[in-house]
Amino acid sequence: MTPSDVNPASIQSGPSPLHHNWLYRRIALPIFALLRMGASPRKLAWSIAVGLLIGINPVLGSTTVVCLAAAFVLRLNVAASQLANHLVYPLELLLVIPFLRLGDVIFRTAPMPFSARSLIHAARTSPVALTRQLWTWEWHAFTLWLGVAVVLVPIIALSITPVLHRLLLRIEHHEYPILHPPHLSLERADS
Repeated sequence: MTPSDVNPASIQSGPSPLHHNWLYRRIALPIFALLRMGASPRKLAWSIAVGLLIGINPVLGSTTVVCLAAAFVLRLNVAASQLANHLVYPLELLLVIPFLRLGDVIFRTAPMPFSARSLIHAARTSPVALTRQLWTWEWHAFTLWLGVAVVLVPIIALSITPVLHRLLLRIEHHEYPILHPPHLSLERADS
């Protein structure tokens, strides 16, 4: 079929497809889809809260596995928890040093040197002692994060549950543009 074979009358002048921003497409639409598939707002809220807080834990590289384990153990929605987990990854990078520093203060340990020169020197002179000290700093930061998570997960979950309930009601009444209405899809297929 060439462009000259296209009948101008067959081109439908209906509403154009909706184009949403990246956040809407990557965050809101998956949550809407989970609600439409039957995920309860309460379970979804807890899944999101757990994913958000696990996503900022100071043990870099552990969040996906820890989030999967927590979702299976707590019987949460894996997709929602992973979505929230990956959403806060930049925040995890920003919070690693504050967690380490605050862990030093609370547990009264020597502060972690963040200069490359001092870390390389310690690695060359006493690698075993440096490894033990790194584990101590990381353990203190993780313990601090765990305390924060235990407090914030319920607060976040309980605060977003009503929002998800309202979203579910709106979705059930087709008040959110999730997909094109079925009649538009059929009209486009017929033309």
